[in-house]
Amino acid sequence: MRRRLINSTLAVVLVVIAVFGVSLVIVETRTISNSAQESVDSEALRLIGVVESRLLEDERITSVMLAQQIAGKRYALVKIPGRAPLEVGKRPTGSVIRSTAQGERGERVTVEESSSAVTREVGRTLMIIGAVALLAIVSAVLLAVRQANKLTSPLTDLAETAERLGSGDPRPRHKRYGVPELDRVADVLDASAERIARMLTAERRLAADASHQLRTPLTALSMRIEEISVTDDPDTVKEEANIALTQVERLTDVVERLLTNARDPRTGSAVVFDLDEVVKQQIEEWRPAYRSAGRAIVRSGKQGLRAVGTPGAVAQVLAALIENSLMHGGGTVALRTRVTGNQAVIEVTDEGPGVPPDLGARIFERTISGRNSTGIGLAVARDLAEADGGRLELLQQQPAVFALFLSRVALKRQEPERPVR
Repeated sequence: MRRRLINSTLAVVLVVIAVFGVSLVIVETRTISNSAQESVDSEALRLIGVVESRLLEDERITSVMLAQQIAGKRYALVKIPGRAPLEVGKRPTGSVIRSTAQGERGERVTVEESSSAVTREVGRTLMIIGAVALLAIVSAVLLAVRQANKLTSPLTDLAETAERLGSGDPRPRHKRYGVPELDRVADVLDASAERIARMLTAERRLAADASHQLRTPLTALSMRIEEISVTDDPDTVKEEANIALTQVERLTDVVERLLTNARDPRTGSAVVFDLDEVVKQQIEEWRPAYRSAGRAIVRSGKQGLRAVGTPGAVAQVLAALIENSLMHGGGTVALRTRVTGNQAVIEVTDEGPGVPPDLGARIFERTISGRNSTGIGLAVARDLAEADGGRLELLQQQPAVFALFLSRVALKRQEPERPVR
């Protein structure tokens, strides 16, 4: 493309120079020739005037006197009737410019000048025109090269950007070139790069969330199936199978929730549900893990609360908090339900060392963890809570107290607060 731009620009300049240059040469040649002829004509008229004035005054006319009246190296021949011809200067040979003037008494003056002077003047003019044309050609080539670089370099950059997008590097370059058409292409490529980056981020986030959120339900389901495989009691088999089916339903809900959040994390499917059922289910599911760790999980607070949210999402939030207490906390873990204003609150606390002071404000950020964990659980839990219009907060760092706030509908029944083990 660079060569084509240079060649096309050079061709246009050559055509312009050819058209205007030839015209200028013709005009200048004619102008110089006419000027030389007019000068010789003027010389002849001036000499005939001098001769006539001398004749009228009966003064002597000599070659020396006439030589003083002629400029340059011109030749003059003066013929006066009844007298010998007078010659002034050396008569030129070859091509000459001639002019003849005749007086009233028959006198004749002929002035000649060699046309070599005209040829030299025309040659100088041609050299000047040629130099200007050469300068124009060089300038045109330099400008063409600069313009070609200005156009081809951005195209090369845009091609590299497109190649980077195709190879999986979606970083936008935000580089502009001062050419509206090329800047428009750059805008489109940057916008595409940002969309691809968001898509890749969403995919990686979905994979990380899925591996984190599915780990606990799959582990619990595996434990139930192991219980079924080692027992011969039909009642135990039936009970464990029912629990396993419940966990499969929860697992399905987790997968659907992850897919929904991957498409649009703001989209929720909130309904009115019984908060007691979700809390009870989580305590039963996590009690074996806590028993194995030599710890306990209990519940206290107001019962009979009905909240607005997605039961599966609320269960996942509580599971993340309970698992977080199991991994990072200590002692007994307590789930306490209470009411504040028009909200139902579930607090999860333990007797461990709590959240380090330097992590308090960042505990819900992804990849932030007090120990060697993924740092995803609390971030996913907050996203799930906000998708249904709730919120998840760290109320106290030492000991750690996490609170899930949900919109409350109405109390189903009033019961005194009592611990449940």
